[in-house]
Amino acid sequence: MAKDKKPKIRRPQADTPKGFRDYFGVEVAERNQMLETIADVYHRYGFDALESSAVETVEALGKFLPDVDRPNEGVFAWQEEDDGDWLALRYDLTAPLARVYAQHRNDLPLPYRRYAMGPVWRNEKPGPGRYRQFYQCDADTVGSASMAADAEICAMLADCLEKVGIPHRDYVVRINNRKVLDGVLEIAGLSGDDKEAERGIVLRAIDKLDRLGVEGVRALLGAGRKDESGDFTKGAGLTDEQVEIVMMFVNAPIVVSQKLQSYAQTFEGLDIVESDYSQASKQQSGSSWNHQVLEHLRVIVGDSLVGQQGVDELETIAALLDAQGYGPDRIVIDPSVVRGLGYYTGPVYEAELTFEILDDKGRKRQFGSVAGGGRYDDLVKRFTGQSVPATGISIGVDRLLAALREKGRLGGQSSGPVVVTVMDRDRMADYQTMVAELRNAGIRAEVYLGNPKNFGNQLKYADKRQSPVAVIEGEDEKSRGVVQIKDLALGARLAAEMTTNEEWKAQPAQMEIKRSDLVAEVQRMIKRADG
Repeated sequence: MAKDKKPKIRRPQADTPKGFRDYFGVEVAERNQMLETIADVYHRYGFDALESSAVETVEALGKFLPDVDRPNEGVFAWQEEDDGDWLALRYDLTAPLARVYAQHRNDLPLPYRRYAMGPVWRNEKPGPGRYRQFYQCDADTVGSASMAADAEICAMLADCLEKVGIPHRDYVVRINNRKVLDGVLEIAGLSGDDKEAERGIVLRAIDKLDRLGVEGVRALLGAGRKDESGDFTKGAGLTDEQVEIVMMFVNAPIVVSQKLQSYAQTFEGLDIVESDYSQASKQQSGSSWNHQVLEHLRVIVGDSLVGQQGVDELETIAALLDAQGYGPDRIVIDPSVVRGLGYYTGPVYEAELTFEILDDKGRKRQFGSVAGGGRYDDLVKRFTGQSVPATGISIGVDRLLAALREKGRLGGQSSGPVVVTVMDRDRMADYQTMVAELRNAGIRAEVYLGNPKNFGNQLKYADKRQSPVAVIEGEDEKSRGVVQIKDLALGARLAAEMTTNEEWKAQPAQMEIKRSDLVAEVQRMIKRADG
């Protein structure tokens, strides 16, 4: 009689969910160090920490969702039992701040200055380098309509980039104002509720300037654009006159650059470089780069009151930044910055890294944006019915870490713990005593907890852990009051350099010391390994 076959067990696949990833020791340590550095800058500027819930009601998130083409689908959401509230993982740190301030406003100072750090989640199509969970570092000022708050945010952003290791010449913070763009659209005849669809296409077209170039944007403002694959994207359908008005706005940096280069020719032979154009223009015309852009924008917005107000606000921000020493070499007025989210009502900013990297096809391209933000004066109003001005910035930590790796400023292996090997199972208490002494001295250390039978495996384990030192104490060493310590970091270096047995015999990577000198000698070895 045949035996019954056992039912086949279906085991779950050990795969990370699509759009998510796992982070291991060095990556986590690098991120934590960056968070700590950014938090230190935020704290120095007077901002207090806030940790809000990772879950919000969809109602609290409102219409301000990341995927404008799929309302309420850009988040990971679920409904509570018995037709309860719809809840969602937060998609950013700004919408939760609006809820927190509205809920606790009677207990919070005004203005309220807070920073927040943590993961956010986007239910959108993943792609290369595009994940559904990522970290953000935000800083916001709620309750101040002063442009000094916006200027401070931009200065703080520049400080953060330099503190984490992005040098002065490798980034630029770009500032624009939604009111200026509203003024341009008003002059172009695109104001009013019936023109909302066209305005949305115009905003998205301008936002693609870096990727599509001037002619690509021009096409999207008109009938539309066909890409290299033959796919056609319908445009805003503006008239030629309307297109030219918007393009005057988009082309402002190009026009000003041509002006300043003509100024710089006056100083030919004086070794003036591109970054000195602003100084050259001051000497020639009494105007900086930012002032030249503002003059150009003021002409474009004409007699639009909202447009003129936007230019005035940008002018104030530029003057405040200039007074603090943040000139156009770090922070510039740039009309191409529009920002995607719909809640911005005034100044908007974006930090862009300007160095080049190679893409998947080996082509050179600039690294691009790593932070963005702006003024959102109507977000808290949704809860309170009262207008509460607010402005803030969000730094994409994962993007910033990737940038530092591209520049070779991250990616080194971190030092692991000192490993105390086990020569005798019955003497585990002795080994734990050594570990305790090392830990009490501030040294990262552990006892080998695997099978101690094969001593070679213990050293392989220490190597895999990037341990700087291994401690060895057998019965003989114990009876003589000594221990062997093996400098693994030095040993790895010597192994790469030595070629003969004689050299190995003379190497100092392992030595015998008094048991009482263990902590001091390990500290010396670690210091030598750290350089």
